[in-house]
Amino acid sequence: MSDKKELRVGLVGYGFMGRTHSNAFKRVGDFFPELKHKIVLKAVCARNEERVKEFAEQWGYESYETDWKALVARDDIDAIDICTPNNMHAEIAIAAAEAGKMVLCEKPLARTVEEAQPMVEAIEKAGVPNTVYYNYRRIPAVTLAKQFIDEGKLGKVFHYRANFLQDWTISPELPQGGEGLWRLDDKAAGSGVTGDLLAHCIDTAMWLNGGIKDVSAVTETFIKERIHTASGEKQKVGIDDACIFHCHFDNGSLGLFESTRYARGHKALYTFEINGEHASIKWNLHDLTRLEYFDHRNPSVERGWRSIHVTDGDQPYMDKWWVPGLSIGYEHSFVHQVADFLKSLDEGTSCSPTFREAQETQKVCEAVLKSASTMSWQDTGVQW
Repeated sequence: MSDKKELRVGLVGYGFMGRTHSNAFKRVGDFFPELKHKIVLKAVCARNEERVKEFAEQWGYESYETDWKALVARDDIDAIDICTPNNMHAEIAIAAAEAGKMVLCEKPLARTVEEAQPMVEAIEKAGVPNTVYYNYRRIPAVTLAKQFIDEGKLGKVFHYRANFLQDWTISPELPQGGEGLWRLDDKAAGSGVTGDLLAHCIDTAMWLNGGIKDVSAVTETFIKERIHTASGEKQKVGIDDACIFHCHFDNGSLGLFESTRYARGHKALYTFEINGEHASIKWNLHDLTRLEYFDHRNPSVERGWRSIHVTDGDQPYMDKWWVPGLSIGYEHSFVHQVADFLKSLDEGTSCSPTFREAQETQKVCEAVLKSASTMSWQDTGVQW
């Protein structure tokens, strides 16, 4: 009989993120056997009973609910995992914290800083373990980049640039709102590419390079009206389809960020590059197991970009997977996040990013949107 302590999970939402989280819950114990907690898929919750029942059966949840309040109230649930549209994060997270549940939440934390604040307060008042799924931190090549920076390999950083490009909303016939397209409805999403895509870039950037001090941004909504699935009528589109901003980091470096859903040919191109006095690094989601590295301190006759294949057992997380040379994928970043959360429970530490840390990313997102609307520089107020 296993001596592991059970962590009974209640998942809210069965969409794309519900699948990625469920996969992580199911696989983490297989590849991180040293962890002292064992995930139990206790229940999943969504409003459509037929579909949530099918999801529960497919992914191995013991039961299902159609009301998240009933899920939170259950005594046999230890942790609530939130995979809903952004407008539901706050109410569920606050209720779960007040019920003494651990809370895991998809990004962004909320639609606004104002909405995020009571979430942070509720979590900290209850003293419950918490984390927000900024999963790109846990891709081994990105974690290796963090290791290089912390070791001082780059020296003083001058530039950080990142982009996240997609093309799936170009058609004017695409409606807004509803189960599959809530990201196009500002009431559900809060913002467009800023909260959905740039939030990832911002979190990674501050994790790697420190706090962002101020921003200057432009945004654009290319299609001004779309049919709303709820009413069947054309309504004004309130989200940003594209955003470009530059910024100052606290360490004196400059940042340049771009995101759009109107870059034909790109489905999910996320890249970053960091230039320091001694060395530079760059990474591309489409080749996620490689970290590109240039070190000016090498002899001039051999100086050039090197491609580091991050698959060896002495590189971050990779001792848990296959033999050197064999790659892992996007889904593994969620397995790593769940593993880190369970490890934090074992050790009595916090699992970054916490709700409070994720609120700092929210501050940058909000400053970006305000800068674009006022055509002015905006301080972020970030405390990193």
